[in-house]
Amino acid sequence: MKTQITGPVYDARQLGKPKMYVLGVQHMFAMFGSTVLVPQLTGLSVSATLLFAGLGTLMFHFISKKQVPAFLGSSFAFLAGYFAIAPHGEKNLLPYACLGVASSSLFYFILAALIKTFGVKKVMRFFPSVVTGPIIISIGLTLSQSAIDSCSTNWIIALVAIIVIVALNIWGKGMIKILPILIAAMVSYIVAACMGKVDFSAVSNAPWIGLPVKYEDTVFSIFKNPDTSLIITSIITIMPIAIATMMEHIGDIAAISSTVGKNFMDQPGLHRTLTGDGLATLLASLFGAPANTTYGENTGVLQLSKVYDPRVIRRAAWFAILFSFSPKFAALISCMPAATVGGISIVLYGMISAVGVRNIVEGQVDFKESRNVIIAALILVLSIGIKFSAAGAIAIHCSSITIGLSGLAVASLVGIILNAALPQANKEE
Repeated sequence: MKTQITGPVYDARQLGKPKMYVLGVQHMFAMFGSTVLVPQLTGLSVSATLLFAGLGTLMFHFISKKQVPAFLGSSFAFLAGYFAIAPHGEKNLLPYACLGVASSSLFYFILAALIKTFGVKKVMRFFPSVVTGPIIISIGLTLSQSAIDSCSTNWIIALVAIIVIVALNIWGKGMIKILPILIAAMVSYIVAACMGKVDFSAVSNAPWIGLPVKYEDTVFSIFKNPDTSLIITSIITIMPIAIATMMEHIGDIAAISSTVGKNFMDQPGLHRTLTGDGLATLLASLFGAPANTTYGENTGVLQLSKVYDPRVIRRAAWFAILFSFSPKFAALISCMPAATVGGISIVLYGMISAVGVRNIVEGQVDFKESRNVIIAALILVLSIGIKFSAAGAIAIHCSSITIGLSGLAVASLVGIILNAALPQANKEE
């Protein structure tokens, strides 16, 4: 995967430590909206989510030799698993769902071991630009609905965020040019507050300091009086979801590689990034937080800011850990209008899809070949079509168990299989 970077690229070391911390805050804001949405939907702890998003990111960076500028936040892929076990966010059932998610990390380690054993080149020959490009495009497009839905709550507030990002990115100078997300979030938030669209009651009621993890929310709590049947059901029901998240991980690493211009699948290696993602998911789930995954929002920030130093991401992780001990801060960010998050997300998700287009162009994919057209077409239609279908996933019924595969997972599998099966015009390609 060879990528040539265009436009100015900033070295964080030249910017200095104070500016690196500000950039870290920007990355934290970029991931915050989606990261806290998962616990809000499932009933898991927001503070625990922040804590293990930060810890998981640091663990990921350590395992990947501190080379990959990725932030790990809450995974949406496991929502169906949580709802299957604890449909109404029942506190006594959520630890069982977390056990199922923790068990799914086993698949990450198996795939990582296979890649380590047989070599990344043998594995990555199944992921050329004709496959990874459309997958990256699909990541941005499948996320688009959530951005539009959020914007629809108040388009004026959303447009403020969009206009500020575009203006700063095009006409901004110096530090302002590389902080469009953070500045847009603040400006849009202030405008929303002036319009009376923000309810700060939760902020005033929240304490300044509190522990992010409670024992009764952890997986360990269920072993006092375990329900063996529910344990087995949770593991069997939720583990297969890892197939989708591993495919998404590969797509995200491809997107980050294309954005930065380095082949992270080869160095430090896809086996390391998969292991880091799996361990982050395992740790978070055991302590009652959502599964972690590499975040597309932060890839969009990389593309906008042109600052690719992984140390900036690690500062964002430390901020997430710090603020996880402040329920008041969590409440303040949770009060951020959905329209603000939506406006920011529209730009970030669009940037992800644009990276996918660039991946195809720079990979010199020849669309005069019918095989390439078929592969790209099926990936795009399946990922988007299934995502926006009534069910939102493909259901596979195995006896009394139903396994749901996301559109992105199905499309990735189809693209990989077709690329391996269909003959190429150039055998040496």
